[in-house]
Amino acid sequence: MMLDPASLALAALGGAVIALLLGLFGGGGSVLATPFLLYVVGISDPHVAIGTGAAAVALNAGANLAVLARRGVVKWPCASLFAGAGLAGSLAGAALAQRVDGQALLGGFALAMLAVGLAMLRPAASTGDPAVRLDGPMMLKLAPIGLGVGLAAGFFGIGGGFLIVPGLMAATGMTMANAAASSLLSVLVFGVATSASYAVAGRVDGPALLALAVGGLAGVALARPLAPKLAAHAALARRLFAAMVIITALYVGWRALG
Repeated sequence: MMLDPASLALAALGGAVIALLLGLFGGGGSVLATPFLLYVVGISDPHVAIGTGAAAVALNAGANLAVLARRGVVKWPCASLFAGAGLAGSLAGAALAQRVDGQALLGGFALAMLAVGLAMLRPAASTGDPAVRLDGPMMLKLAPIGLGVGLAAGFFGIGGGFLIVPGLMAATGMTMANAAASSLLSVLVFGVATSASYAVAGRVDGPALLALAVGGLAGVALARPLAPKLAAHAALARRLFAAMVIITALYVGWRALG
């Protein structure tokens, strides 16, 4: 279906919001892409919404990653191993999801969104080792976690940042700031893999993706000055965002059942 100019403008607005949330929280924003494309922009096919959203999230994650990499907070060895291990999982998950009925997939997506919201309500850990280095035992922890997170990200078409950040912290002991920045590499890789699988099947809306990407540039620009200012109110911001995700999850679930 061809989207009208008003729908494309809404897609650009959604891209800005998703990129902003990725830049501020390192994850979570991507779960809003699919419901936004379905219920606000007006894409009718859940598979097209998931494929297009995954592509947009990958672009936004890449832009945010470039900004944070210049600050030196990305732990590249740990991030690369996690993303590499999860790549196979994301491809398998995307292939499996395309065999599932659209409404049934949305029901599972609603549960994934609910898990995201509940995970974000947990207090964020503030301790960690900023000088962590990848070693053998750490590799044995990172690889299987990355594979599992990649599978979930590919199946539901989400970036998976809400799983990647705690996974990186648990396996390596790095700080929250390092994990949030490092997670963006996996969000990028998983998003590219997932969207490529959908694109091959003709399930990515090009104009909507372009609008999301253009809006995402504005979101990245906004996240850069807002992130330091948000630090003093980070806990409250996460709770409000989590509440929004949970409410959206309930709505998606209701629509899927209907």
